[in-house]
Amino acid sequence: MYLKNTTKYMLASFLFIGIACKTAPQKATEPTAEEIEKESAKVNAFFQQQFEESMNMHPMYQTYLGINKDADKWDDISDAFLDKELALTKKVLEWLHDSVNVSALDETTKLSYDLFKKSLENTIEDDTYRLYTYPVNQMHGAQAEIPAFLINMHQIKTEKDAENYISRLQGIKPMFAQLAENLKKRQEAGIMIPKFVFAKVLDDAKNIIKGKPFDDSSKNSTLLQDFETKVAKLPIDEAKKETLITKAKKALIEGVLAGYTNLITTLEEQEKVASTDDGAWKFPNGEAFYNNALKRTTTTDLTAEEIHEIGLKEVARIHDEMRKIMKKVGFKGSLQDFFKFMKTDAQFYYSADAKGKKEYMEKAEFIIDSMKTRLNELFITKPKADLQVKAVEGFREKSAGKAFYQQPALDGSRPGTYYANMYDMASMPSYQMEALAYHEGIPGHHMQIAIAQELKDLPMFRKLGRYTAYVEGWGLYSEFIPKEMGFYSDPYSDFGRLAMELWRACRLVVDTGIHAKKWTREEGIKYYTDNTPNAEADAVKMVERHIVMPSQATAYKIGMLKIIELREKAKKALGDKFDIRKFHDVVLTNGPLPLDVLENLVDKYITSGSSSI
Repeated sequence: MYLKNTTKYMLASFLFIGIACKTAPQKATEPTAEEIEKESAKVNAFFQQQFEESMNMHPMYQTYLGINKDADKWDDISDAFLDKELALTKKVLEWLHDSVNVSALDETTKLSYDLFKKSLENTIEDDTYRLYTYPVNQMHGAQAEIPAFLINMHQIKTEKDAENYISRLQGIKPMFAQLAENLKKRQEAGIMIPKFVFAKVLDDAKNIIKGKPFDDSSKNSTLLQDFETKVAKLPIDEAKKETLITKAKKALIEGVLAGYTNLITTLEEQEKVASTDDGAWKFPNGEAFYNNALKRTTTTDLTAEEIHEIGLKEVARIHDEMRKIMKKVGFKGSLQDFFKFMKTDAQFYYSADAKGKKEYMEKAEFIIDSMKTRLNELFITKPKADLQVKAVEGFREKSAGKAFYQQPALDGSRPGTYYANMYDMASMPSYQMEALAYHEGIPGHHMQIAIAQELKDLPMFRKLGRYTAYVEGWGLYSEFIPKEMGFYSDPYSDFGRLAMELWRACRLVVDTGIHAKKWTREEGIKYYTDNTPNAEADAVKMVERHIVMPSQATAYKIGMLKIIELREKAKKALGDKFDIRKFHDVVLTNGPLPLDVLENLVDKYITSGSSSI
């Protein structure tokens, strides 16, 4: 799962300042080559200008991309700022309508124009649902993401970097004041965090303010430990290091403790009146919101009922594939018996002690390294950025997902990262390790996201934009590709691959069940435990993810099915001329795309035999 693609750091569209003057009306005559070059250059320059202006408005995204500019600041998350962004979006859309001669754009720029325009239109339309999110939740809430951001994104290579970190510690107080206000506005609008979320996020928040300098503990708090570790490596004298640490301790008390205390108070008050209703149907105009969310997530017009039925059919198909593996390994009993065996047999699980966790991480690194040696079989274009494997940090491992990917910095200063969660080893069976690593690492998110941001001839919004069905569809498709290459040689590992795919098929059923059919949290959990070999803890986490991120989990299977459909279409049309490396170039070297646009590009590839447009 690539979480950042769905967080506040991933801009759905770029919002702008300094709109250019209007040009003359579009010409009716056929444009010349010179006019096409000039108009395309103008529009691409505009895209770049607006990207840079947008970055000036989003300090956290600068840091996320490795841009060390406003590294002492946090994003403004106030309603006033969102109003400003919306007004700018409308101005940009007006400029696109009135100031661009669309007929004089080259093919690549015309696609960029169409994607950009559609994104702006969606942003304006979706502002109706501005409050229909949970800014504090167990998946990617601010209570955990802010410290994770400082630890993983805010590098300290100079004394100035350290001062910026201290400024950000101080800035948590006003930022969390905005956050608390946002939570209260949602409560007034009838959009409350579900009851079960509070205990999890309060635990996260309270963990951050444990240890020195917050109490008399002998251990440093998470953020003080991070700061001291980073400052210790600076090439400055010890007196300066001590001065910086003293300043950080002061900022931790004045900024972090004060900010988190305010947030905790707000959450504890809301917990008292929260309900156990979980689906989006509980919101004002909840049905319309969920239908819109499905449309945005899948980039299709599939209805909730259609998605639910696709899920049921895929679950049945995968169950049949699993029965074949049961027969292959000589297992006697029902599929449910086999699930129980896979859930409980000790041979499939690493121990929960330090030794077992170390062995898991070493095997994960081996899987990634093995796939690195085979990439030439699948890809023409490969990323320059490397991929590293890390365990999820202790302070957030309890609430974080089982695995996820973090993209590399644009400047090459930070590699891509495949994170594996060692908190609950019973949820990390050995037979799922291959599929998990392929999805989050290579040939999955790393190939897709790192390649996209290194493309030379696309505007930044296309390199860094995110369409969840495309991103996660590729991730799930990437679990399948190694099967064709001879990986998953162990039938239990192949079962793990199917188990991962089954999990995503069940998501179609449960997400629509909860948000459109009014399933309870318990009904969703039961569907997973009845139909998959995953631990109950997995089912609980997944259902709770469905609840706080309506529609998001439908992207994986819908996207995968479309990519496979397009691949089979190309294979059938091209016959012996089909080259999987060229097909993957079509999918990956045009940046993230809606699924209908991807289909158009594949059709052009079939006709022309070229992966470029």
